Amino acid sequence: MFSWLKNPWKKLGDSAFSEEGAEASPVIIPRSDHGISRANISENALKVLYRLSKAGYEAYLVGGGVRDLLLGREPKDFDIATSATPEEVKQLFRNCRLIGRRFRLAHVHFGRDIIEVATFRAAHEPGSDAQVNDSGMLVRDNVYGTLEEDAWRRDFTVNALYYNIRDFSVVDYTGGMPDLKSGRIRMIGDPRQRFREDPVRMLRAVRFAAKLGFLIDKECEEAIRELGYLLEEVSNARLFDETLKLFLGGAAVETYELLRHYRLFGQLFPETDGCLAEEKHHFPHTLLLHALENTDKRIQQEKPVTPAFLYAALLWEPVRREYEILQGRNMPPIQAMQMAGDAVFARQVPRVMVPKRFSLQSREIWEWQERLKRNSGKRALNMLEQSRFRAAYDFLLLRARNGEASQELADWWTRFQQTDEAQRNSMLRSSTAGKGKRRRRRAPRKRPATPRS
Repeated sequence: MFSWLKNPWKKLGDSAFSEEGAEASPVIIPRSDHGISRANISENALKVLYRLSKAGYEAYLVGGGVRDLLLGREPKDFDIATSATPEEVKQLFRNCRLIGRRFRLAHVHFGRDIIEVATFRAAHEPGSDAQVNDSGMLVRDNVYGTLEEDAWRRDFTVNALYYNIRDFSVVDYTGGMPDLKSGRIRMIGDPRQRFREDPVRMLRAVRFAAKLGFLIDKECEEAIRELGYLLEEVSNARLFDETLKLFLGGAAVETYELLRHYRLFGQLFPETDGCLAEEKHHFPHTLLLHALENTDKRIQQEKPVTPAFLYAALLWEPVRREYEILQGRNMPPIQAMQMAGDAVFARQVPRVMVPKRFSLQSREIWEWQERLKRNSGKRALNMLEQSRFRAAYDFLLLRARNGEASQELADWWTRFQQTDEAQRNSMLRSSTAGKGKRRRRRAPRKRPATPRS
């Protein structure tokens, strides 16, 4: 994978890099010694890079885009770092919008394609424009700096590589290239301090390790195990965004296993984690793994994936147990499922917020597990025609595969979808005959009123 790297590795010993940054000289990898080609860079990203450079500003492709290009992967995003301030970027591009409070960013829009442009930043100092809370977490960070300062304030070394549009070289201040070669996720600076500044970096470390198949540096591992509780201070809206990145990036199974290994899964889904901890119940673990396997497969096949189905799987075991409790109180099945879903989401949302459009769909998937049992008459035909049927049916298959739901029922619905109208009618008659007719309860006969004397 790294056959294109020859002489540079002789220069990339640990002694070449200093965490102080001030005395360190960057390692410059010329175009002839790396595999990044402009043919693999977004045309819109190149437009932004060239215009910034032509206007006299420094402009570099940076972060995951550079990392993935060096690994021979197709980047998902192309982010740019520059010496231009957000306001100066906006003056150069009419199609630019400035966003963010904590980090002021420029978004350059090309239709649906957005190129994110960030000004070089420096480490925050007392009295600067940066603000931290009592736990040391950064809540505002708009301290601008130089390229070198920007490199040292980034999170992981493999994300601190810069592609220079002026001479097409790669600039490495922090030892990112050796770590890329050895497959190591290493924090820039003291991991404990950096995780206190932003606890979400712990989730990012896990995500990159799962996505790239890398190992997390030992010192970083120890800090994650020690400071996982800091995620409780992160907003539930931000954690929702992070969970989507964790589980919808094509490596959901590996991510899930790493989250459990580092005891971070319980910080995101405490009730589910509590169910998984009970060894006598094997269903939740295998069902969740099967769901995540299906998610990875759909992403690889470029099929759509909805967060609603993901959350239905992640929270199913707490919902199922709540449902059984309510059923034990003689509550009707569908009502019990509805109330169970409401209760579990009410307890989950303070930790990880789920937008209503997704939580409602998850509730419908759960509720339909009861409706799908009523596979007779016109009711079955009506359910088949509804848009929410497919997700509920897929979830039923998942439960049947796990030994939790009736395989016979799952097979019936599979055949019912695949047959023609005549065969469907035959299946409906058989289903109705097997269940027998329900006797109507007659209303009690009213007695004639007794005349008053």
